[in-house]
Formats: sequence, C-alpha cells, structure tokens
Amino acid sequence: MTTTLERGASPQEKPTSGRRGSHALRWWVLAVLGVAQLMVVLDATIVNIALPEAQRDLGFSDADRQWVITGYALAFGSLLLLGGRLSDLFGRRNTFIVGLVGFSVASAIGGAATSFEMLVAARVGQGVFGALLAPAALSLLTVTFTEPSERAKAFGIFGAVAGTGGALGLLLGGMLTEWASWRWVMFVNLAFAAVALVGAVLLLAKHTVTERPKLDIPGTLAVTAALFGIVYGFSHAESDGWTNPATLAFLIGGAALLAVFVWLETRVANPLLPLRVVLDRTRGGSFITVFVMGIGMFAIFLFLTYYMQLTLEYSPIITGVAFLPMVAAMIVSSTTTPSLLLPKFGPKIIVSSGFLIAAAGMAWLTQIGLDTGYATHILPGLILMGLGLGGAMATAFQGATAGVHHEDAGVASATINTSQQVGGSIGTALLSTIAASAASDYMVGRAPDQLTVAQSAIESYTTSFWWATAIFVIGAVVTAVLLPNAAPEPAEGELVLAH
Repeated sequence: MTTTLERGASPQEKPTSGRRGSHALRWWVLAVLGVAQLMVVLDATIVNIALPEAQRDLGFSDADRQWVITGYALAFGSLLLLGGRLSDLFGRRNTFIVGLVGFSVASAIGGAATSFEMLVAARVGQGVFGALLAPAALSLLTVTFTEPSERAKAFGIFGAVAGTGGALGLLLGGMLTEWASWRWVMFVNLAFAAVALVGAVLLLAKHTVTERPKLDIPGTLAVTAALFGIVYGFSHAESDGWTNPATLAFLIGGAALLAVFVWLETRVANPLLPLRVVLDRTRGGSFITVFVMGIGMFAIFLFLTYYMQLTLEYSPIITGVAFLPMVAAMIVSSTTTPSLLLPKFGPKIIVSSGFLIAAAGMAWLTQIGLDTGYATHILPGLILMGLGLGGAMATAFQGATAGVHHEDAGVASATINTSQQVGGSIGTALLSTIAASAASDYMVGRAPDQLTVAQSAIESYTTSFWWATAIFVIGAVVTAVLLPNAAPEPAEGELVLAH
C-alpha cells in the first residue's frame, strides 16, 4: 500500500505501511473509530425509549418533549459540514479527541439533568460535539485504509456500525430504562467515549499544521443557517403541519440559503464544500443513497416500534430484541458485500439491488394486522431489509470518500453524515404526517370504539410502510442512473498511526 505523510506532519515520521505492526494498528484504529461512531449513532434512537420516563421525572409537557430530540438533530445536522472542514484544517486527530471529550461532558450533564432546560442544553451540546466527531471518524477511516481489500473490509464493518446503531439503540435504551434509569441512556456514553479516547491518544499520530487555509466564513454561515432551517422546518411540520407559516418560512428560507451557499462555493478561494466533492458520480450517488435510506429507514424504527409496543404489547426490551435479526442480516451483508460483490458488480448494481431487496422487505411489513405473528409478518421483512440496506450502506460509505484528496476527506465525510441526518428529518416529518392522515381518514364514518381506533393505528403503520417501499424503489432507480459500474477508487492515503 502506498501512503504519504499527512500534510504538515513531522518529516521524521516515516510511512509504516510495510510493517506488520502497522497492519495490526490499522485494525485497532478501526475499532476505536467504530466505538465512536456507534456512540453517535446510538444517540439518535437510544433517548427515544427513555423519553417517557424522563418526562415523568423532570415534569415537562408533551409539547416540550420533542425538543429533547429536535435539539440534538438541529445542532448535529446544521454543524456537520463545519465540523468536517475543521477536521481538515486543524487535524482529524485533534478534532476527533475534542469531539469525544465534549460529547462525553454533554452526556454527563444530560444524565445529571435536574430540569427540562438542562436536559435540552445537554442534547444540543451532544449535537455540537457529535458534528465534530462523526466526520472526523469517517475521514480518519478514509485516509487509514487505502489498500483495496483492507478498505472493503474496513468500510463494511464501519457501514454495519452506522446501519445497525439505530436498532441497537432501541435495545440498549430499553434495557437501561427498564433495569436502571433513563439517566443511564446518557451516562452510558461515558464508557464509549473513555474507550475511544484512550485508543485515539495511543494510536493516532499527532498533527502539526504548517499551512492552514482560511475558513470560508460566508459559506459556513449560509450552509449552517440553511441546514438549520431545513431540519427545523421538517420538525415543525411534524407537529404543526405543512401549511403552517413558520414551517413554510423555515423550509423556503433554508432552500434559498442552500442555493446561496452553492453560488458562494463557486466563487470563494477556499470553499467550505468544494463542489468537486459532490459532482463526482460515485460520491454524488453515494450521498443520495444515504439520503434516501435515511428517509425510508425512519419507518422501520419508529412505526414498527409503535406497532410492537402498542399493538402487540411487547416490552421495550423485547422490542429491541425483535430488531436483532435485522441487525444480524445487516452485519452479514455490510461486511461481505464490499469485499466479495462490489469488485465484481460495481456500485450501480449493488446499491440499486440493495434498495429493491429493502423495498421487498418493507412491502412484506404492509401485511401486519391486529393479531399477526412476529415470525410470519415481521421477521421476514426485517431480514430482507437488513440484507438490502446493509450492502447498500457499506457501499455508499465507501463511495462517499472514493478518490477524494486527503485535504477534502473531512468535508466529504461530513456530507454523507449530513445526507443521513437531513434524510432522517424529512422521513420523520413526511411519514408521520402521512401516517396521521391515514389514521384520520380511516376513522371517517366509523364509530370511535376501541377496535376501530386500534385498526386505524394499523392503517397508519401500513400506509407509512407503503410509502417507504415507494421511496426505496425510487432510490433504486435514481442510483441505477447516477452510479457508475466501476468499483470506487480509494482515497489518497496519509500517515495517521502513532509510533
């Protein structure tokens, strides 16, 4: 494997790719990055299950409850691109460590929260430092693994963590809430952060900057405000509707600022997001893959959780265990597809086929009813979705940083995380609105007895599953058109291992 020194690294540091020790160290680096990524991904769902208990403990209203989720999403989604560029400018190791420490401090504050305001402030803090941590982790992976076979395995494992973290969060959140306290869904991050921090300090090389380009301040302000407006607009639509003046103002304003950002990036000397990063077919198609996946996967985790807990009366822990076959299928698919199938078939076939397999699994779930069984109506759909989404996710994460220069690795990594976050926000608002409308339509002309109300909930779930099926099919068509047949090229490597 050919490596180059990290820009600005000490000239005494020599590439170590030829040593057996360096080979082993790279896999330890993957373990450290995987732990950090799991912590960030878990946090998107682990709090959801603990929220009712936190609400009872701290005494906040149903209207305020959404801010525990939205506060994190707003900070994380709007600052990701900035976090990615900061990791390029100030060193990925430095940014990674700062993100870890900040995330763990915010988690400790959240676990010790004595008021609603303190909890929301902690969640916003988690989002801010998560926006530093997530792109730094993926960009470190990008520049550490550049040899094709190692890269395929590493991105498969990392993609499995990214894809299964949401489901594992449901299981872990249920266990901690039921067996300990809601506060432990925050405190558990301290254990993840401690392991990752020790590994980062011991394994990652220090970064000394000799040349630091100026930060694109106008672009940063424009895209941060744009992403804030878009994420908040969709969150507002979920609770207040699509025609609400505030919803429209934030969505239209966010879209307009995004257009301004693109215009700025073509004219500044040191753009926050160089357009070469997104205009490449492999990278652009990968960003779209994760964006569409973020929209559709929301239906799995939210509505299927509602169905199992409210209709089938599963406990939080049993609900989390019920998702494990999907996690297993996703791990198998994401760890084997990049090394075995991607070199033979290329990203076009892998990603589009993955979407179609996931669509078949989602369509299977539309057959659920008030008294259907897990083994016949839920399990097959979960396995199909795990197999389809796992392969597509791992391929997209690898393609998102394919052929990128090391000075752009951070912002490319941030872009794929942004795609996932914005896709999830859109999925939350869109599918929740569709589900609510389906339930209301079913009740028209029917007596509001217990059976009818229960059936209206089933109608809302199945309608959202049909829409998610259509979204996955559209994703298959779009990626089949955009993605090339050739396997993605590795990114430019650099020395990131400590000696």
